Amino acid sequence: MSAPTSVSSPTSARRPLVDPSPPLSPERLARYSRQLLLPGFGELAQRRLQAARVLVVGAGGLGSATVPYLASAGVGTIGIADADTVELSNLHRQTAHTMADIGAAKVDSLAQTVAAIDPDIVVRKHAVRLTSANIMGILGDYDLIVDGSDNFPTRYLSNDAATLAHKPLVWGAILRYNGHAGVSWAAHGPTYRDLFPVPPAADEVLSCELGGVLPGVCAAIGAILSTEVVKIITGVGEPLLGRVTTFDALTGRFREIDYASIPDAAPITRLIDYEQFCGVTSEEPQSSDATPAAELNIDAHELERMLRAGTPLQLIDVREPVEADMVALPGSQLIPLGELESSVAKVRTDVPVVVYCHHGPRSLYATRMLRALGHENVSNLAGGIDAYAAVQPGLVRY
Repeated sequence: MSAPTSVSSPTSARRPLVDPSPPLSPERLARYSRQLLLPGFGELAQRRLQAARVLVVGAGGLGSATVPYLASAGVGTIGIADADTVELSNLHRQTAHTMADIGAAKVDSLAQTVAAIDPDIVVRKHAVRLTSANIMGILGDYDLIVDGSDNFPTRYLSNDAATLAHKPLVWGAILRYNGHAGVSWAAHGPTYRDLFPVPPAADEVLSCELGGVLPGVCAAIGAILSTEVVKIITGVGEPLLGRVTTFDALTGRFREIDYASIPDAAPITRLIDYEQFCGVTSEEPQSSDATPAAELNIDAHELERMLRAGTPLQLIDVREPVEADMVALPGSQLIPLGELESSVAKVRTDVPVVVYCHHGPRSLYATRMLRALGHENVSNLAGGIDAYAAVQPGLVRY
C-alpha cells in the first residue's frame, strides 16, 4: 500500500454524530447492560445508537461480519445494499448466510440474521447495485455509510457520495491473508482519495474469487468496522481518521499507516463513471491493450456441440480441488489457477484448449495468462461450469 508520508492532524470528530433517542425501555436496558457499563459510554450513548441509521454497502464477507455486530450493539436502523444472491462458495467467509440461504438475495438473508438477533432493529433492504445514479437518493436516509464492497469502483463511489453528502464513511477491504480499515470524513480529515488518489490498474487487481481470502480476516476487519461506527455515532474514542489499520493474519500483527489530506487535490463536486475511472470495462478487469473478453470466450452451447461431436480438445479446470470434487466436466484436467503458470507444460498445443471455472472470471484470467505465454489456441468458457450446467446438465458430473 502506498500513501502520502506526512502525518495528518484532523480536527476533532469526537462530538457524537447522532442525537439520542427517547429513554430506553427496561427490556432494552437489560439487553445492553454489559455495554452500558463501559467507561464513558452509558445510556446516552446507547440511545444515540438506537436513533442512528447506518447504510452498509455489501452483504458479503465484510457485510456479514459487520452487520450482526451493528445489530447487537443496538444500531436502530440498518440499511443493506447488495444485488447478489448467496452461493455455496460464499459460506466459508460470509457467516451470516447459511446453506438454507443458497439462491436467496443476500439482503434478505442478512436481514433474517438481524431479525434473529433483535427483531426490533429496522432493516432496509436495497437489492440494487449502487451507481452514481442511485446512491445519493439512498444515502440521504442515513447518518453514516459503511463500505464493505469488493471492488474499487464502489469504494470510490462510496467515498465521493459520502463527501458530497457531508457524511462519514467507514471503509474496509480484505484479500487473502490481509485486511485494512479506515474512516473517510471530509469535514474532519482526509478521505479515501487522499490515501489512494489514483486507482490501481484494473488488470493488477485481484478479487477474492481470484486471490482467495481467509475467513478470519473478514471477521477481524468487520469487527473493526462495526466498532468505528459505534465510536463515530456515540463520540466515544478516537476514530481512524487519517490512519489506516492493517491486519496480517499470517503473523497476527496489526500496523498503522498515517496519511494526510492532499493540499492541491481537486475537490469532489459530482459523481462520475467509476468503472471508467477505475479502468473496468467488463466483469473481468483488463488493461486497455488486452484482448476483449468476447474474442477469448467460447459459449456453453458451442462447447456442448464440440463435446457431443467428439472434437479433440483439452478441458482445463482452474478451480480448487474441493470445487472440482463437488461438480466438474468429465474428462477435464484440474490445474488450480495458482499452479497454472508453473504447470504450463501440461497445456497441450496440438488441440484446442478450453479453460473453465465456476462463473468465468478465473478462467478468463487464466486464458489471458496462457495466451501471453504463447498458447494461442486457448478459449475461456463464458459463464463457467454454471452456464454449461444450465445448457447441458447431463454432461456435468456431480
